[in-house]
Amino acid sequence: MFDDYYGLTARPFQLTPDPAFYFESGTHRKALSYLGYGLAQGEGFIVITGEVGAGKSTLVAHLMGRIDNEQMAVGQIVTSKLDAEELVHVVAQSFGIEVEGHDKASALGAIEGFLHDEARAGRRTLLVVDESQNLSVDALEELRMFSNFQLGAHPLLQVLLLGQPEFRHTLQAHPDLEQLRQRVIAAHHLEAMEPAEIEPYIMHRLECVGYDGNPSFDQRVFAELHESTGGIPRKINQVVTRLLLLGSVEQRTRIDNAMLSAVLKEMEADQAFPEAAPGPMPKPTPAPEPVQIKHPEPIAAADFTQPEPAQADERTIDPALVENLLAERDTQIAELQQAVVELSEAQENGQPADVSEHLQRIEERLDDQERTIRHTLTMLIEYIEGDSQQQAA
Repeated sequence: MFDDYYGLTARPFQLTPDPAFYFESGTHRKALSYLGYGLAQGEGFIVITGEVGAGKSTLVAHLMGRIDNEQMAVGQIVTSKLDAEELVHVVAQSFGIEVEGHDKASALGAIEGFLHDEARAGRRTLLVVDESQNLSVDALEELRMFSNFQLGAHPLLQVLLLGQPEFRHTLQAHPDLEQLRQRVIAAHHLEAMEPAEIEPYIMHRLECVGYDGNPSFDQRVFAELHESTGGIPRKINQVVTRLLLLGSVEQRTRIDNAMLSAVLKEMEADQAFPEAAPGPMPKPTPAPEPVQIKHPEPIAAADFTQPEPAQADERTIDPALVENLLAERDTQIAELQQAVVELSEAQENGQPADVSEHLQRIEERLDDQERTIRHTLTMLIEYIEGDSQQQAA
């Protein structure tokens, strides 16, 4: 692997969140400030949203490393499509609570008892819910109900919600989440990194694993990385991993823009570069309505009339006419071939030839041939699209 080739002690751009590689970009610094403020309040909900791969999980992992476990008990869950009752049991499991029975009431009672015990021991309790966009409105309302657990006037549980951009939209706009919105005391949306932060980010992660300057990077690489990844940390990690791998294979000591272009092209071909930010899913394009084949209505006696001659002529064709047209086409092709032969012989014999005259004759015949073929094809199409007896013939 490239880490051995470049003398690195570990892989610097792994996709798994690792607080050891936490890089405090401008937007992460703001998020950490909001988290600090929210945790100091000791109640309600804190909401952090961001694009896929923006660093939400790494941010929380970094935060967890700064929390004193003697002062705060933390439960963490990553949600899938959970309903309200399932969520209650998952929350209990996150705190290591044994629930007797499998009913919701038993789980709620066990959670409340746990929260009271923690409060009496002088510890606060924080629940971290990742991938909150997967929760139903009913499940989110169930989470809100946890904020009603109190010991006297002291709230027993604080909740940190992490989610993708669509969760932010749901929380802001859904009419059934008004009570939850009123309990949000701090919120921040993680933005992408700025262009000037790409180089420090890459150098920071490399230095965490013993980077000594090999390989070096062309400055244009950082600008192109921001443009191609949108400044999303996980996408940057994907691309730089491929870059370092290519560099080790080709034994490069400098990463340049040509290598980056090759990697991006390869990733696009492999479809290994997913979209960074799945916002609300676009509405599917309606499928075209199936063609309705209308069967002819029964003909009433009053409508039973002979078709007009002009209409009948449009649905019929004289086979002799087709043969004459085809014969005329063959004659024109033969004339064209003869004209080309005459022109060639005149040039070989050194005889002066009026090239423009020959070309004009060829063009005129080509035009005639094209009109003839178009006319023939048109009548053949009309013939094929005629009534069922003609089609069968």
